[in-house]
Order: sequence, then C-alpha cells, then structure tokens
Amino acid sequence: MKFVCDGLTLSEAVTRVSKACAVRTTAPILECIKMSAHNDEVSLFATDGELSIQKTVRAEVLEEGELCVPGKYFSDFMGKLSGEEVTLLTGEKGLEIRYSDSNSFLQIMNADEFPRIETEIGENSFVMKQGILKKIVNETVFCCAQDDSRPILKGCLLECRDQLEVTALDGYRLALSCAEILSKSGEFSIICPARTLTEISRLLSDGDEEITVYTQGGMMMVKIDEMILVSRLYQGEFIRKENVVPAEFMTTVNVSRAELAASAERAAILIRGDKNNLVTLDIRNGGIQISSNSEIGNVSETVKAEIGGKELKISMNAKYLLDALRALDEEEVIFSFNGAYSPFILQNKEKKDNLYLILPVRNAA
Repeated sequence: MKFVCDGLTLSEAVTRVSKACAVRTTAPILECIKMSAHNDEVSLFATDGELSIQKTVRAEVLEEGELCVPGKYFSDFMGKLSGEEVTLLTGEKGLEIRYSDSNSFLQIMNADEFPRIETEIGENSFVMKQGILKKIVNETVFCCAQDDSRPILKGCLLECRDQLEVTALDGYRLALSCAEILSKSGEFSIICPARTLTEISRLLSDGDEEITVYTQGGMMMVKIDEMILVSRLYQGEFIRKENVVPAEFMTTVNVSRAELAASAERAAILIRGDKNNLVTLDIRNGGIQISSNSEIGNVSETVKAEIGGKELKISMNAKYLLDALRALDEEEVIFSFNGAYSPFILQNKEKKDNLYLILPVRNAA
C-alpha cells in the first residue's frame, strides 16, 4: 500500500474514526484503525464491536492495499502533522509515514483479522433536519445511566411515530423530548446507546440539512459527509414514561430560568463534593428560597416566582436541577410538584416539547 494525502484531511478523518476504537480490550485488533487504499480514495475503519465508524478521503493512491495500525497512536501522531503533505506506505518496519524530510514507522496488523462492518441496513428509516436531531439528542442524552448495573438505561428510547420522541433515564431523573420528522418508512421503536447518539450529534450541523437514520435487525446507521456510522442497538423492555410521569400536580411554580439557575449555581458551590449534593427549594410567599449547607458554609437566596397550589419544601440533587435548567431554553420555566417526596417535572413555560423529571431526596437535616 502506498498513497499521498493532505495531512490535515487525513488527520481529521483519523480523529473522527478513532472515536470507535476499543479501549482496554482482549482483542488488540479492535484497538486498530483499518486503512484501505483503492482507486483515488482511502477508507478508514474502526469498531469496538458496538460502535463502528467509516470515513473516506481523497488521496493519490500509488499502490493499492490495506492494513491495520494502532488507532490511538496513529491518531495522536497524525494530529501533529496536520500542516504537512504525507506519504504512507508499507515498509519493512510496518507503516512508514513520510513528511517533509523525515519519516517514522508504526507497527501494523493483518487487515484480514479486522471485523467486517455491516452497512446493508435500511429496513426502517426516518428523515429529519440535522439541527433538530442534534437539539433533541443534546436535550436528553445526558440523563442516560453511566454504569452497567442496568445496561439498557445506558441508551435512549427513540420512538418514531407522528413525531420522534426520545426518552432517557438513569433511575434518578428522566428526560423526554419530541421533535418533528420529515418522513418515515413506518412506526418503530429502538434503544440506541448514548455513546452512539453523542457521536452522531458531534457530526451534525445546526442547520436545515436533512439526515436519514436507518435501522434493521438490531442495528442503526447514519451517513454524513463521506462518513458512515453503524451501531448495535440495545434489546429489552425500556421503562414506559407513562408509568413514571405524573398526569396531575398539587403545586405549580412559574419562575425565571436564568435567575433560578444563577442562584442554584451559587448554592451548588458550597456542596461541591458532598455525597448527596443537595439543594433545598422552600416554595412559599410568592418566591423560592434556595439553600444549601455544608461544612464550608451555607447559602440562602430568594427568587421571585408565581406559585399555584400548596406550599412545600423539597430537596434535590443540585446537578440534576442545573442540568435540566440548562437544557431548557425559554425565559420562564414551570415546575410541577406532588409534595416533598414525589417526582416533579420541569418544562418550558410555552413550548412543551421537552420535560425533565427529577426524584427528590429526603433531607435528613
């Protein structure tokens, strides 16, 4: 194999693809990036068995062939050559990388050992604007579970019907966001790993360009700018939001999102590192008193609010509250409560296309 390519173009492609390289695996080939040079293109592949990414770049191919190189080292090295024209070729020591008046070598592995990436996926699909898909992913994915105790909660439920509904939860909070789709092949539901959705979001623009999401046989695929991303889907029964989100509430609070977020951020400073990271909202007398206490000190502030229904005092994880406030985007938001120990929800005041449910914490103090 031998080809000549712009260093910046190749570096950007390698960086993208390397996101799918495995870390701490017993199969060294999954830590590699496969390079395949044919005609006037070089295709890069990486997979960890769950997420696979393929990227194609233009190059002057002098000798066709394919090989595998250690993904992390290759990505880091190429990142330092982004301003150079580079020549890559198979040599006696492995992959030879020529640039300026210098050359370096990386060890290689046999490309035949690299797993095949399935791209014949298209039984079901939906089309939507890239900016809208990016927004709906960013509004939900942070609520997915981080540990392996309930693996299915490490993904988001995507329900394609009249619109796309995305649900994420980690056992302590839930995010739900809905968005318009342009077309679909039918109605279906899938559970997509949060990591996959995060990588897709990074590739999407903020504009009106269209993106098609394909699914088939427990797999999902998207194609963006000469890049193909394929992911395995989680199988199992996802928690139904209808069983979690209350239909009626005893207390509602209308408050400035910016003012409450600023006050909550200050309250969170003194409890940083505490096990429960608790802030308390005391809702009464036309306002919300936000307080926190720790060995460092305490904070107590009041934000004006419109209150309907019963007064209450409720404690919660400060991070969960702030994550929800930052994900909403209207000037005013609505809290809905059913008492101090029942889940509550938080939404924009006007446009109710997303909501956040948070479990309160019983405050021993």
